[in-house]
Amino acid sequence: MSDNKLWHETLHDHFGQYFSVDNVLYHEKTEHQDLVIFENAAFGRVMALDGVVQTTERDEFIYHEMLTHVPLLAHGHAKRVLIIGGGDGGMLREVCRHSSLESITMVEIDAGVVSFCRQYLPKHSAGSYDDPRFNLVIDDGVNFVNSTTQTFDVIISDCTDPIGPGESLFTSAFYEGCKRCLNPGGIFVAQNGVCFLQQDEVLDSHRKLSHYFKDVSFYQAAIPTYYGGIMTFAWATDNEALRHLRPDTIQARFHSAGIRCRYYNPAIHSAAFALPQYLQDALSGQAS
Repeated sequence: MSDNKLWHETLHDHFGQYFSVDNVLYHEKTEHQDLVIFENAAFGRVMALDGVVQTTERDEFIYHEMLTHVPLLAHGHAKRVLIIGGGDGGMLREVCRHSSLESITMVEIDAGVVSFCRQYLPKHSAGSYDDPRFNLVIDDGVNFVNSTTQTFDVIISDCTDPIGPGESLFTSAFYEGCKRCLNPGGIFVAQNGVCFLQQDEVLDSHRKLSHYFKDVSFYQAAIPTYYGGIMTFAWATDNEALRHLRPDTIQARFHSAGIRCRYYNPAIHSAAFALPQYLQDALSGQAS
């Protein structure tokens, strides 16, 4: 891959997106994966794994804010947070903005990803790895949630698509382990793809999560580089009321947290749980 070329994403057959490559910063093709990070005039630094965009400097804040602040402010009293994956540091950055948290654990399977992203995507972590509340565990996510003696109030699964290394984070074994180490009233969230193009993934997650949680649903956000429609985030808890909080309750918690975001706000929080009819029909078994 050379500079001044076009890079094409390969996630979907017959449909995709491309980026102009202004400068290749890193490219390594191993037996297991093809990892590239390049600069693009519109989106800044872009990281792709096996032909699929993982994150960009320009729009990562939407993804990370929505996977962080929605569950934390819905919970309202979280003290201990677990991040699965998240080696680029963006999720950790947003979680660390909540000063009321006492403990933040991140489980990343590859220590190299952390050091790589600290070097090439420093704006993602923005110094959050130095937070005294933070603990990095190098382990497989499924193994950790099924063996840890720790418990958590919110679990955020910052996983890749369910292909390759990320596949195990969409399994019943993973969801069962998350339920095992989640405190009563806790919330589990995870990225779940673009539902218009990846509807089977959403339905599969809903079916599996429903075995372990009383309230399973999704919320959404539009993220430009995750193209093809809205991105869905899986939501699972045993307390259905947390999905239907009054806007003034969310507003009060947001104000108390003293956080200012670029995408998330209390109105976005409430609206994000409104799902398009085609997804509602699919979840209720009405879709043909």
